[in-house]
Amino acid sequence: MAGTDIKLTSSGGGEFDSYVVTPDGGPAPGIVMVADIFGVGPSLKAICDELGEAGYVVSAPDFFWRADLPGPLELGDERARERAQPRYDLIEKGVEDVADAANDLKSRPECNGKVAVAGFCYGGPYAYIGPARMGLDAGFSYHGSAMQDWYDDIAGIKAPVSIHFGTDDQAAPQEALDQIQDAADGNDLLELHLYPDVKHGYTSRHAPAWDAAAYEASMTRTKEILNALR
Repeated sequence: MAGTDIKLTSSGGGEFDSYVVTPDGGPAPGIVMVADIFGVGPSLKAICDELGEAGYVVSAPDFFWRADLPGPLELGDERARERAQPRYDLIEKGVEDVADAANDLKSRPECNGKVAVAGFCYGGPYAYIGPARMGLDAGFSYHGSAMQDWYDDIAGIKAPVSIHFGTDDQAAPQEALDQIQDAADGNDLLELHLYPDVKHGYTSRHAPAWDAAAYEASMTRTKEILNALR
């Protein structure tokens, strides 16, 4: 199921692009997808389409519309990673964009009013921030970067949060994984899933790290939690 590129109005002024999938059928949960630092490219759109096919209402905004270089970057571009690094400074500002995208989903007749957030790499911390600060109904992180920098938000989560990492993820220090596991052991709303020998970026089917088995396991758990919001 293919989506549509639309414009969203920012509550802080201006507008930004979002890739939106609105499936047929009765009202269903929505999910805001936060891309990695390369932006909303073919791999993320494929995941959005898959979730739309499963009946969820999906929105993948361009969180880098404020950057000097907005929009998606090509994975094959040797300069792309260096050019993308300043985007990490936008995570706190992006909270506003998550809220705007979530409110747009809630306004749609296809959405039942329940909205989760899912973050990939750069977007991982929103799995904490959304359920802790914003009243979102679930949070998901796949090979999230700098998760330890938002560790304090775990104490405030009020909805299920599901964290997914490969054990070969160079962006996931062992101390960060230990922190998350320790928190999960004392919090029924938080869970950590580890995939042996899987690398950073395993959900991107256009990247060398793509791992179909880990991806399927991640999406199966994601859909289980989303189905509980129906």
